[in-house]
Amino acid sequence: MQTASYLHSNFYFSNRRSFVKPNKCVKVSLLHSSPIGFTGRIPTCNFRLPVQKTKLFVIPTTDDGHPTVSAVDENTNTNHAPSSEAEFLSNWSPPQYLWRGLSVLVMAGQVIIRIIKGKVHWRNTLQQLERVGPKSVGVCLLTSAFVGMAFTIQFVREFTRLGLNRSVGGVLALAFARELSPVVTSIVVAGRIGSAFAAELGTMQVSEQTDTLRVLGANPVDYLVTPRVIASCVALPFLTLMCFTVGMASSALLADSVYGISINIILDSAQRALRSWDIISAMIKSQVFGAIISIVSCAWGVTTIGGAKGVGESTTSAVVISLVGIFVADFALSYCFFQGAGDSLKNCF
Repeated sequence: MQTASYLHSNFYFSNRRSFVKPNKCVKVSLLHSSPIGFTGRIPTCNFRLPVQKTKLFVIPTTDDGHPTVSAVDENTNTNHAPSSEAEFLSNWSPPQYLWRGLSVLVMAGQVIIRIIKGKVHWRNTLQQLERVGPKSVGVCLLTSAFVGMAFTIQFVREFTRLGLNRSVGGVLALAFARELSPVVTSIVVAGRIGSAFAAELGTMQVSEQTDTLRVLGANPVDYLVTPRVIASCVALPFLTLMCFTVGMASSALLADSVYGISINIILDSAQRALRSWDIISAMIKSQVFGAIISIVSCAWGVTTIGGAKGVGESTTSAVVISLVGIFVADFALSYCFFQGAGDSLKNCF
């Protein structure tokens, strides 16, 4: 309910007579008995007074069940829009994905600066290296073995029909070295290690343990983030190399036992097709993927809000963003490393 009323200012003069005319003027007349001592008719004085309009609003409250009447001046903005740009900026907060994306860049810069300055917690780094490396070997090798056998089935079926049995090993070696080994290993590590990083740091953030570290004089980036980034970048290349070896071994065993292609033919074809740059590019890719996984997971963890529910959302989001970042970085690095027409398979025929 909305009502409007007009308020007029009241003047009171002691020993005087005043009244308000309809034309919004106040007429003041002085009495003849005024001590000023004038005789005769005293001229009247007209004062122009502004009229102030006030709008009344009825706003229900939950305190007593009765409506509360509040007066709002006509000049006040009543369409719930910001009264000024400063007020709008003070009430505006950036979207979550925006400031989290910026936090990834800021955290990456802080980690680089800490490593250059030598501010690394080496004991924590060794603990994280053991966690990322040896404790992740089993699941990575198992995944790589079955992926290699699945690709062997597809390649052998098609290449045997074309009479290109001697090129199967070269194609498998190139596929594993350039793409499959680093990508599959990074996906496994992102699901196992990245989710753990995000959950741990998210729990520490919502329980204010990171604030406790700051109170004790320890930098959370030095103690929590930098060791995880170093461990991921160091362990992932070795995991990639082992996955490549196991994948090729499982492919050769399957081709020999099921399709009758000798292991010596597979290995000889792979040796002819592979070059040193193929292995080096896989190592570089795995290091980049490790940095993406660790930085994104840590950034999502330290920006967690909302208690236990926020921890779960941050963990899921960190894994998804890490996988997307892996695929985007894989495309960019492949485009930079392998340009033009290739001649790696010409020695396999």
